[in-house]
Amino acid sequence: MNELLGVMRRLRGPGGCPWDQEQTHESLRPYLLEEAAEAADAVTAGDAAELAGELGDVLLQVAFHSVIAEEAGTFSYAEVERGIVDKLVRRHPHVFGETQVAGSDEVVANWQAIKAAEQGGRVRPPSAKVPSGLGALAREAAAQNLAGARPDARAAREALEQALAGADGDAHAVADVLGAAVAWARALGVDAELALRDRTSRTLAELDRAAGGDGRA
Repeated sequence: MNELLGVMRRLRGPGGCPWDQEQTHESLRPYLLEEAAEAADAVTAGDAAELAGELGDVLLQVAFHSVIAEEAGTFSYAEVERGIVDKLVRRHPHVFGETQVAGSDEVVANWQAIKAAEQGGRVRPPSAKVPSGLGALAREAAAQNLAGARPDARAAREALEQALAGADGDAHAVADVLGAAVAWARALGVDAELALRDRTSRTLAELDRAAGGDGRA
């Protein structure tokens, strides 16, 4: 990591790269999202070499933001690393402490309790728990999770059919149908965001084959 940080400092420093020198936390936001999405695609593709490369691009974003913050005197990479290490140790008392757990459900419950204690017991509004950078389907699923338990699959399917039957053909109706589809996916234990991403990837692969290409840029 020190070598990567050194490269970034060189790129940002005198005589470095004009493009890298111009970047800010704000300007890098789309790249952070893009690189994370491409890493997720590599996981889906099952290509280990591709995944290694994409994770490198994600790590580059961590280094880039850390060097920008270092220049501004706000934080350093060492603080980023120390923060996540301390958090992992603190939130896994069943591994690094004496706490006993019966399964992953208790792990999650403990994590949330420790997180709340770290925040001084302050209750965060629901909107603060759903990142705006998530895809629309993922945000809807997260909002629904906050709103209540996973719905019954049959009831969710019926709600989806009712939403379709009552759709007026405007944007609000489409949103209602999509929301109902996400609820149905949740009831089935399916991640709607990933399911649709996989379907889109298959569609694009078919278009590539039809065009005589191999799907590589």
